[in-house]
Amino acid sequence: METDFIIVGSGIAGLRAAIEVAKSGAHVTVLTKDRTEESNTEYAQGGVAVALAEDDEVELHEEDTLRAGAGLCDEEAVRVLVEDGVQYIQELIAWGAEFDREGGRLVFTQEAAHSRRRILHAHGDSTGREIVRALLARASAEAKIIFLPHAATESLIVFQGRCCGVLYRDPLVRALRELRGRAVILASGGAGQIYWHTTNPEVATGDGMAMAYTAGAEMADMEFVQFHPTALNIPGAPRFLLSEAMRGEGGVLRNAEGERFMPRYHERAELAPRDVVSRAIAAEMKRTGAQAVYLDMTALDERFLRRRFPKIYETCRRYGVDIAREPIPVSPAAHYFMGGVRTDLDGRTTLAGLYAAGEVACTGVHGANRLASNSLLEGLVFGARAGRAAARDGAQLEVPRAVPSKATEALEARGRMGFAVRKRVRRVMWERVGIVRSRDSLRRALEEFAQIERAPLSYASRNFLTVAQLVARAALWREESRGAHFRADFPERDDERWRLHSIQRRNGEIVGSERINFSASPVKD
Repeated sequence: METDFIIVGSGIAGLRAAIEVAKSGAHVTVLTKDRTEESNTEYAQGGVAVALAEDDEVELHEEDTLRAGAGLCDEEAVRVLVEDGVQYIQELIAWGAEFDREGGRLVFTQEAAHSRRRILHAHGDSTGREIVRALLARASAEAKIIFLPHAATESLIVFQGRCCGVLYRDPLVRALRELRGRAVILASGGAGQIYWHTTNPEVATGDGMAMAYTAGAEMADMEFVQFHPTALNIPGAPRFLLSEAMRGEGGVLRNAEGERFMPRYHERAELAPRDVVSRAIAAEMKRTGAQAVYLDMTALDERFLRRRFPKIYETCRRYGVDIAREPIPVSPAAHYFMGGVRTDLDGRTTLAGLYAAGEVACTGVHGANRLASNSLLEGLVFGARAGRAAARDGAQLEVPRAVPSKATEALEARGRMGFAVRKRVRRVMWERVGIVRSRDSLRRALEEFAQIERAPLSYASRNFLTVAQLVARAALWREESRGAHFRADFPERDDERWRLHSIQRRNGEIVGSERINFSASPVKD
């Protein structure tokens, strides 16, 4: 099988890239592991940050993003995000995205570490779902875009130093199929599922990151994993994300003794950066011997809560919590990867023919810690840029008619990912490569992963393990604490030695680089 361009993933980055490629007149095939609508984007509640309010400016959005990134943001990437983001959000509205309004005017809300009310929401707390709906409607109008759901991509095809296709699992007969194209755009999302506790859906297993690394692309900043401070913590309930916006609207955090504790940890209290709040919650849970802390929204009017957070209100009520009358038990959970496949500002990776956008990629825009609600904007902006670059770069290329078997050699393991492998990796990641890390915990994690690696593994299991190893290796390499990465044995930030990005290469080498973006080939650090 062949097409012009292949896109892996149908979240905000993948859909926006597909639309952009289709504008060039090329055929696009979008492969998704589950149904077309299923992605991290669909579950995004917090909203999308954009400097459109009358009292806001892109420079202020830029400053907030750089401050949250703890000294590792790529300033040029941040500038692209906040400046281009304005036009892409306006374009999305023109395509039919319905963000919340009052009196015909857009409503902007406040979230942690933002200096202005600049967060747009849709239907209160269903922003991601509305964006996916609007983009799917727009993409479906393009005759040259074909969707292939329930087709899990398991490996990339590389021929003569260029990525020219994928191997995916046929949804009907479960056999591996080959799909060739001029280029591949990875928009497969993050890898929260490698942790025991996560807000991410089942599909977020990091396959795109693992496939890119295995194929020869460089990975960047994999040690920086953001843990969302407030995931629902009720036995039998999913780790449902309780949006940052709840604290932005006045919610406070209390420990098991009923004490409000965040003012002791940071001057901005509940509106401190996510890494600070997550570590504070972990510390309070350890100090009090409790399994959770509590998000208290009881000072707010019930009608406001039902209107502002309809999905959260109903979900909590389903599990026995009335958020208007009682505090909500919460604890941190793995949420977002700042690191990923190293790209330039147009989504190009260090492997010819391979592009990446969204959470699977690392442009340097988030630095060591993502600013709340910047991820949807990143997917929109850099998805469009990756699609445009791929179409332009590949305009004169031909799809390889035949690829030698050596280029598509694969481990033909059948069936789903081994449950035992997945369970073991997730537990090790949570216990040893989690919110607080140390040399001893990280080395022990890597030793366990080495044992697992010796077993015959399916594609899915090996991809899952590879991402875990990438995170653990980078976390062991970085001997400081910065942003979302905290080392108990190196608790201070060290700008003199470690104001560098970690770059991992297929030979296992990790090097430090002052920048993510690259403009020369081969890459020079």
